[in-house]
Amino acid sequence: MKPLVLACAFACACFAQETSALVDRVADTGFLQLEAPSFQTLTPRQQALCYWLTQAAIAIDPIIYDQTSRFGLRQKVMLEYVLAHPGGVNPSSYAKILAFTKLFWANHGNHNDTTAQKFLPDFTFDELGDAVFAAASDDDAKVKLGFNGGALWKELYELKPSLFDPAFEPLTTAKNPSGGLDILQASANNFYFGVKISDLTGFTEHYPLNSRLAKIDGKLVEQVYRAGTPDGRIPDGLYAQYLVKAISYLEKAAQVADPAQAHVIRDLIRYYQTGDPRDWIHFGIDWVQNNSTVDFASGFIEVYRDARGAKGTSQSFVSVTDNHMNALMQKIAANAQYFEDRAPWKAEYKKQGVKPPIAKAVETLVETGDFAVTNVGDNLPNEDEIREKYGSKSFLFTGSSRAIADAAGFASLEEFAATPEEVAVGKKYGQEAEDLITGLHEIIGHGSGKVSSKLTKDPTVYLKEYYSTLEEGRADLMALWSVWDPKLKELGLVSNPDVAKAMYYASVRVALTQLRRVPHGDTIEEDHDRDRLLIVNYIREKTGAITVVERNGKTYYLLRDFQKMREGVGQLLAELMRIKAEGDYNAIKALIDKYAVHFDPALRDQVLARYRKLNLPTYWAGINPETTASFGAEGNILKVEISYPRDYVKQQLGYSAMYK
Repeated sequence: MKPLVLACAFACACFAQETSALVDRVADTGFLQLEAPSFQTLTPRQQALCYWLTQAAIAIDPIIYDQTSRFGLRQKVMLEYVLAHPGGVNPSSYAKILAFTKLFWANHGNHNDTTAQKFLPDFTFDELGDAVFAAASDDDAKVKLGFNGGALWKELYELKPSLFDPAFEPLTTAKNPSGGLDILQASANNFYFGVKISDLTGFTEHYPLNSRLAKIDGKLVEQVYRAGTPDGRIPDGLYAQYLVKAISYLEKAAQVADPAQAHVIRDLIRYYQTGDPRDWIHFGIDWVQNNSTVDFASGFIEVYRDARGAKGTSQSFVSVTDNHMNALMQKIAANAQYFEDRAPWKAEYKKQGVKPPIAKAVETLVETGDFAVTNVGDNLPNEDEIREKYGSKSFLFTGSSRAIADAAGFASLEEFAATPEEVAVGKKYGQEAEDLITGLHEIIGHGSGKVSSKLTKDPTVYLKEYYSTLEEGRADLMALWSVWDPKLKELGLVSNPDVAKAMYYASVRVALTQLRRVPHGDTIEEDHDRDRLLIVNYIREKTGAITVVERNGKTYYLLRDFQKMREGVGQLLAELMRIKAEGDYNAIKALIDKYAVHFDPALRDQVLARYRKLNLPTYWAGINPETTASFGAEGNILKVEISYPRDYVKQQLGYSAMYK
C-alpha cells in the first residue's frame, strides 16, 4: 500500500542541485529526473544485481497498458512508431503526437492516473493517420509495425473511438458511476470482459489478484496472468511473453544475489510461472523477511484501479538503501509496539507482540508499471495473513521526495495557506513533516491493528470497493494521531513541536488543493484523495476545528484548534479500525459516500484558476536513472555504470525496444 505525495500540500523545501529536477513539462504534467547517488556505494556484485533486477522491471512494463484499457497496447504501438520514425511526418502533427504520447506514457494510457478520466489528443484522426502512414512509408515498415495493406487503416479505425471519442469509455475506474451503471461495465480497465458485478454472486475466484475474469459462452473464466512452467505441466496464460522475458532476467539476478535474496528471487520466478496464489504468499513471506541493501518489489500488487478492489496491477521498483535518511525509518519501526499500545481504538483490536517491521529509506533505480514518482512511500505486502505473522516492509522513497520538492517550491503554500503562521510553519518544517508522515503512515499506519477472529476472510473481501480508501485513511490518521506523542521528540524524530502543526496544516490544506487534479465532474475516484477529503470533512462536521473562510474571492480552509482536530482524528481512526476489524461494509459505505466522494465543482474551478496563475504542474512523472552494463566474453558483467538521461522520450522508446 502506497501513499501518494500530498502534491506539496506540505511545504516543499528546495534542495540545492546543480540542475533542476524538472526536466520537461506538457500541460499540467511535470517530468522529473530521479537520481540515486547511493548506487555508487555498492559493490560490483550488488551493482550487477541492480542491473538484472532493473531489466526484469522494464520487461513487465507493457502489462499495465493492457490492464488499464483493452486498447492500451495497440494505442502504444501506433504512437511510439510515429515517434521512432519522424522522417516524412508533418512537423506540426509530430509535435502534437509527441506531447500526447508523453502524457500517455506518464499515465500508462489515455486515462489520467489520478482522476481516472479520459484525456483527448490535440491532433485529429486524419493527422494521426497521415503520420502513421508517413512513418510506415514502405511495405517493409508496415510489416515491422505489424500490419500491411488495408490492415493498417482498419487498425486505425478500430482505435478511433478509444482515442478521440470523449464519451467512449470515459473512466478507467468508476467506483461510483452515474445513472446506476454497473461498476465493472462503467470502467474502461481490462480486468473484466463481458462481466457484471451481479455475475460474481456465488462465484469463487481461485486467482483473485492475478487474473482477468471473462464471460465466455455464458460461463465465467479466470484468464490467469502467468508464464507457464518449463515442463509444460502448467500452461502459459495472459502476459506470458512479458513474464517469460522478466524471468530470464530474474534468473540472472539470482545468480549474483546473496543466497537468501536469491531464494526470494526464485520464489518470484515460481509465482510468475504458475500464477498460483499460494506461490505469491510463499514469495511474500520470504521477501518480507529479507532486508537487503539492494531491494525490489515486483508483482500484481495494488488493487486501486479495480472498482471491486480485487485485481492487482503490474508494478515493479528496484531500490538502494539511502543511509542518510534510514535512521528515521528504523527508529519508528523499532517502536511500533509503543505506538500500537497508544492507538485510540479498542484493546481487542490492538496487536500484541508486534514484530518491528523492516523499514528503510531508499532511492529507486527504476520504477515501472503501476508505480510512479508520486509514490513517496510503500508498505508491503498487502496480505494480512503475512503481515500479522511475519510483519511488513516499509519504504520511504527519498529520491522521489527530493525531486518533487526541488520542482515545486513554496508557491502553492503561499497561495493556499489560510494564515501567515501557516506559511511560516510550512516553510520551516514542511519537508520534515512530509518525511515523517510518510514514515508513520507506512510503518505504524498500515502495519497496525488486528482484525476480529470472527472474520474468516481478509477484510478486503468484506469491505470491497471501499477498502482501499479506508486503509489509506487509517494510515494517514495513525500518523496524525501519533505526531503529537512526546516519544517522537525523545527519539529525535522531530526537531520542534511545530512539525506536528505543519503536518496538521498540510493535511487540512490538501483537501482544497487536491481538487485541481479533478478538472471535470464533481466526484473523486482516487482512494488517497478520497481518504484526505474524508478526514477533513468528517473533522469539520464533528469538531468544528476546521472552518471555511473567504477573503478577496478566495477560499481557505482554516485550522482553528489543533487539540480539537486531534480529538476528531482519534474518533475517526477508532471507527475506521472497528470497521476494518469487523468487516462492516455498511458503515464504511455510509462514511465514504457522505464525506469522501463529492465536492463543489465551483470551488474546484476556483482552485484551478489560482493554480493556473502559479504556473505549477499538477501531476508528476519520473525519468528513471539509467544503468548500463559492460559484458565479458562469457556474458558476465564486468562493470555497471549509472547515468541520468533527462530524455523521457528516448528512455520510453528504449524500454519498448526490448520487444521488437
